[in-house]
Amino acid sequence: MDLAPAATSLARAERVVVLTGAGVSTDSGIPDFRGPNGVWTKNPAAERASNIEHYLADPEVRRAAWQHRRQAPIWRASPNRGHAAIVELERRGALDSVVTQNIDELHQRAGNSPDKVIEVHGTAWWTRCWECSDRRPMQEALDRVGAGEEDPPCLVCGGILKSDTISFGQALDPAVIDRAMRASERCDVMLAVGSTLSVYPAANCVPLAKANGATVIIVNGEPTAMDAVADHLLTGQIAEILPALVEGVSSG
Repeated sequence: MDLAPAATSLARAERVVVLTGAGVSTDSGIPDFRGPNGVWTKNPAAERASNIEHYLADPEVRRAAWQHRRQAPIWRASPNRGHAAIVELERRGALDSVVTQNIDELHQRAGNSPDKVIEVHGTAWWTRCWECSDRRPMQEALDRVGAGEEDPPCLVCGGILKSDTISFGQALDPAVIDRAMRASERCDVMLAVGSTLSVYPAANCVPLAKANGATVIIVNGEPTAMDAVADHLLTGQIAEILPALVEGVSSG
């Protein structure tokens, strides 16, 4: 695979926006959702719990969700070489923003500045009360579940707790989405990594960047919905391609 053309584009960039999906974290041991070994493929009940209507209406769905959260691989995961490569872009002063569909906070844990990470689907590391919006570290709720509370209520108002993530059927935060779109409009390279680019509105970042003159680089393990938009299409192991691509910047 010839990375040189994409590396050259990246080397010339002054404002890179990196859009990341689940594929950037699979090498950290966090499965994707719909793949052969995906969370929802292996456990359809987990997909049901990701629907806000079912989660709010059915205590049994919530009880199962809390047990699933306790066992989730996210708590044991560490950033991989792909995350580290994105940190390197920031260290060199080329990174404008990371727009991520992931809820694992591995970008921040790898070393990206939190103020550069735009989490369009929220974070699993915090809980939020559906009624009063009280927000606390997830570990507090997991400790309560471990102590015997099957469906821990909000400590402030007694309302339903959920992870501070965006479920299906739940409205996205307009301010967060606006921030992601504005970053996409001003970038000169859009680097889409580990996403099928089929989930909206995050996927809109790619054509929006392209329409505003940015070079589009797509790195993924399989074809995406926007391969035709890419100026540079790199298909293969993300944790190998992305570091090599960034290393190409340093030698370019």
